Amino acid sequence: MNHITPTEAQALGKVGVLFGGRSAEREVSLMSGAGVLKALLSRGIDAHPFDTGLRTLAELAAEKFDRVFIALHGRFGEDGSLQGALEQLGIPYTGSGVMACAVGMDKIYTKIVWLMHGLPTPKYAVLDSGADLAKVAAELGLPLIVKPPHEGSSIGITKVGAADEFQAAYDIAAALDDSVLAEAFVTGRELTVAILGRGADARALPIVEIVAPKGNYDYQNKYFTDDTQYFCPAVLEPALAAEVQRIAVEAYRTLGCEGWGRVDVLLRESDQKPFLLEANTSPGMTSHSLVPMAARAEGISYEDLCVEILRSARLKMAGAVKVEG
Repeated sequence: MNHITPTEAQALGKVGVLFGGRSAEREVSLMSGAGVLKALLSRGIDAHPFDTGLRTLAELAAEKFDRVFIALHGRFGEDGSLQGALEQLGIPYTGSGVMACAVGMDKIYTKIVWLMHGLPTPKYAVLDSGADLAKVAAELGLPLIVKPPHEGSSIGITKVGAADEFQAAYDIAAALDDSVLAEAFVTGRELTVAILGRGADARALPIVEIVAPKGNYDYQNKYFTDDTQYFCPAVLEPALAAEVQRIAVEAYRTLGCEGWGRVDVLLRESDQKPFLLEANTSPGMTSHSLVPMAARAEGISYEDLCVEILRSARLKMAGAVKVEG
């Protein structure tokens, strides 16, 4: 990938790097934002930090950014709410639009969309305080996974190995969300596929395989330890790798994602069948993050990856009328 020229950098204008925020993933977002900001500055881009957790939308409008790079994760940054505000303010932004972010942030609706398109995803049940947990355990089988459907970075996720552990797992997830997702556990290899672009031009980067200590790829093992092993490109038969990438790109497209994203996949041990877990519309950009890792495997540096994503920034809602004040 060619380096950006000074003229091209100037043409991108004043750039805001939006990071921090108010979600449970604030700490990760601070790291992502710092990395993105440093990368853009190193390419001569007029980039400025903007912590949406500490500053207001009025301040964002007053900055008069020509475009923004969204390095936020979780609620209020990855769920469509900020994207809607940016559409209102007329500020082009990186990543997916309002609808794709809102659906992608909700693991339940993501599953519904994928199943409607015939894409494979583990069996699931939506739980509330009156749910018959014993019945759900019988239907999905044990072990199973319990998670808050609107959180990321493995926050609030519990693997339930016995029926008497189900209630405690439900309580952990319910403390973080107004609904709870129970999902059949798929035994197999944990893969993730980073994707760049939109529509017919969306393309998968090399697959990453994640091997976490004792199979526990939790928040700590994602971001703050070096115990998790990553293999990129994942060692897969070429035809199987191509199929995993195809399904991931189709999953990305069906949600209407664009710019960049990541789709997590489990490859079932018994028959090598891939199952879609979730989509990330604003993936991590930290030193441990998987999209930069996949990009490096294709010869794209972290800095050039950030520039490519920034170049794709745009307003997604067509038909706005200019109002003269």
